[in-house]
Amino acid sequence: MRPIKLTIPLALALLFGIFGFGIQYVVHPWAADTKEVIALWSRVIGGIATLLGIYSLVHLHMTKIQRKQEGWGYSLFFFLGFLVITAAVVYNGGRWLLSAKVEQSVYDLLYEALYVSAGATMFSLLGFYIASAAVRTFRARSFEAALLLAAAIVVMVGQVPIGAMISPYFPGISEWALSVPNMAAKRAIMMGVSLGAIATSLRIIFGLERSYLGGGD
Repeated sequence: MRPIKLTIPLALALLFGIFGFGIQYVVHPWAADTKEVIALWSRVIGGIATLLGIYSLVHLHMTKIQRKQEGWGYSLFFFLGFLVITAAVVYNGGRWLLSAKVEQSVYDLLYEALYVSAGATMFSLLGFYIASAAVRTFRARSFEAALLLAAAIVVMVGQVPIGAMISPYFPGISEWALSVPNMAAKRAIMMGVSLGAIATSLRIIFGLERSYLGGGD
């Protein structure tokens, strides 16, 4: 006999899953209003999930600090940044939280001066790792690898001004490679992802996928 604490979530997932799927094909003002209510509740649930995520992060870093785990010093910077950003949002340039936002608040200053700069630094460092990975990947050890290497060279050369100086055909070939074979591969990947999402949704709706229940059978 399946326990009630497992039956109710599975029944709710089945009920609301079928309801949310079927309402997309109903042409009626009631259906449109219901979809707006569902979208509103989705934002509410997203806010609750954000609070749960914040709690999870705080608990994780607090545990690292208490147990003096490796890298626990970085957890101190997490709390420092979390408190500073929270205080900046609440203070809001002297207008306090939910009132009108000032043109240049402390939060904007911290975001532009710290977060954007740190993000640019991280991605600039990732560029070197990507270049290193490309060198190792594009070794012409087979016909397919040689074809990939040739296509990569043509695309990269066609995207820079020197490509047009070498030959006027490079930009056109590069654009064709990006818009035809590359786009076909991207569409195939998106179709695969969409089919995977549909399959996962059906498994959740019909109770075959129960990982959201904590891994119970």
